Amino acid sequence: MISTGLELDLADPGVLDRAVARCREQRILLPTFAELADPSRIPPRVWAELAAVGADAPHPLNLFRVHWWNDAARKGRARVPEHVVLPRQLTGVEAPIVVALGDRFPLIRAHKVLAAYACLAPRLVTGRFDPSAQRAVWPSTGNYCRGGVAISRLLGCRGVAVLPEGMSRERFAWLARWIANPADVVRTPGTESNVREIYDACRALARDPENVILNQFAEFGNHLAHVACTAPALEAVLAHLRAARPGLRMAAFVSASGSAGTLGAGDPLKERHGARIAVAEALECPTLLENGFGEHNIQGIGDKHVPLIHNAMNTDAVIAVSDRVTDELSLVFARPAGHTYLRARRDVPREVIERLCSFGLSSVCNVVAAVKLTRRLGLGPDDAVFTVATDGAEMYASEFDRIQAARFPRGFDEEQAAEVFGRHMLGAQDDHVLELDARERRRIFNLGYFTWVEQQGVPLARFVERREQAWWRGLRATLDAWDDRIREFNARTGLAAGE
Repeated sequence: MISTGLELDLADPGVLDRAVARCREQRILLPTFAELADPSRIPPRVWAELAAVGADAPHPLNLFRVHWWNDAARKGRARVPEHVVLPRQLTGVEAPIVVALGDRFPLIRAHKVLAAYACLAPRLVTGRFDPSAQRAVWPSTGNYCRGGVAISRLLGCRGVAVLPEGMSRERFAWLARWIANPADVVRTPGTESNVREIYDACRALARDPENVILNQFAEFGNHLAHVACTAPALEAVLAHLRAARPGLRMAAFVSASGSAGTLGAGDPLKERHGARIAVAEALECPTLLENGFGEHNIQGIGDKHVPLIHNAMNTDAVIAVSDRVTDELSLVFARPAGHTYLRARRDVPREVIERLCSFGLSSVCNVVAAVKLTRRLGLGPDDAVFTVATDGAEMYASEFDRIQAARFPRGFDEEQAAEVFGRHMLGAQDDHVLELDARERRRIFNLGYFTWVEQQGVPLARFVERREQAWWRGLRATLDAWDDRIREFNARTGLAAGE
């Protein structure tokens, strides 16, 4: 049976003793989730020591940078989580699109490092992972496995990346720098749409008890990390924006499907602000929209299944975006010709253009989906739509070269930028947007049965109980229990007292 990572009891005292010894030896202090949600709670001595540590260094103190509050240099703490408000000149709609910037996270410049920590740390402090003997296996289509490898190294253990062989070259280049043994990079067939092949590889790896599979699509630590950390970060941005615009409200939260971890932030945002929750997916593989299948290039979005940690019964809309849109708009956002066009012809503020480099392919998908939802709901200037830029353009330089060579073989100039922008951004309509009623929610929920119960062995009762919102809200008590375990663990290593 696949693990969901929700266990709280002490599994093996001997394993816990070895984990404590490893962390004491390597001086690894674990942050609590409360500290990652509100970094002002991090002890001053930790901040003082962090000043000498680079944001991408394999140093245990960088665990305390795994949050949304890093500044642009990723060295200090920002007053407000780094974000950009996309204006009408860029989006063509009146409602502001507010994008939190995931490339401010340390180690991998993507927010998936938060999910990775949330999946491994609870196992470490409950005696379910032995860093001296076991390998942490991270199935992913890119960023989560990079985050997992980074977190593994910081926690003094061995990490294994499992990802499709067709992902961007930059992902594999990063892994080559962080992983000493090439056998710890497992390449599965296909690209973004081949999640089943990843599962198959993990099933084979799981036959060895030294391999611990941390499946982001089923790990509720992934969901809870965004409930605990991402939702409050977006609320802090909203409070900051309201200082200048008191009438601004959070009308919606949009996130691509992927593992559905980031979507977890939508639950508290809906409860506290009435925000609608919308999930984006690739039009070429409309799994949630049409129970469909296919292939696409929006790297960062898994598909052909409904993640176990997707609260489908609380989702309000599904929005499909074509990978042709994200491919070509990414050139506008990343290439100098696009920047020149946006500045000279669209009058987009320079500070907005400078932050477009923080948008990777799935980030562009989120933005376009937010625009489409805005048009469908008829939102106005006081209706902010929030989303995230999962990672930045630096992870896709080779993809951009490939896209340009295939689509614009004579070069990408201002004229091409204008055509692409007019077609895909200003021309974005509310097509392929499905507002979910009770029946559609049930359809999407039921679709997950075939992956999780029939294929992955999740007990039917565990699958079915996820229909109820009270069950999801009840999960949040797990965070306090994990934090208690983390404090006990730190006390045992002696590092909590600064020893």
